[in-house]
Amino acid sequence: MVWNRIYTHIIAMAVVGLMALTTGGCVPSYKLNGSALDYTVYRTISVSEFPIRAALVYAPLQQTFENELLDYINRNTRLRVVDSASDLRIEGEITGYALTPQAVTEDAYASKTRLTITVRVKYIDEKNDKNNIDQSFSAYRDFDATLMLNDVQDDLCQQITKELVDLIFNATLGNW
Repeated sequence: MVWNRIYTHIIAMAVVGLMALTTGGCVPSYKLNGSALDYTVYRTISVSEFPIRAALVYAPLQQTFENELLDYINRNTRLRVVDSASDLRIEGEITGYALTPQAVTEDAYASKTRLTITVRVKYIDEKNDKNNIDQSFSAYRDFDATLMLNDVQDDLCQQITKELVDLIFNATLGNW
């Protein structure tokens, strides 16, 4: 009886050891930045200006968006940003900047206002046309309707821009 228990224990330990040895080479690999680029193929990227083509214009938005996009690319890829011919290109325009009432109260007044920003992006992969994208991305933030847009506009635009850049990166360079 004791020998059976010892024998069973030895076999169980051997099986566990063999499993550890055979699965030891299968280690999952994750990229923390989400980038799915092959840096032996892609070395450069150009990012054009994103002019505002929306009916309502907030002038600082263009520079805020372009800076955030370039910073995000620099932080999360090893691509060199160039102004001339490149392996990858990102271009587009800010097509929407809209305010809409939200959360109407019982007295028919809006208690919240929504700021929505829409950006149209053309992503051109000079090495593989199948990766090209021409798509619009939108993001929004709600704010209390008692506040003046001028008081919250900078902060809201910064928050929305960060979300848009994340969406654009994931759809293009992140290759999700």
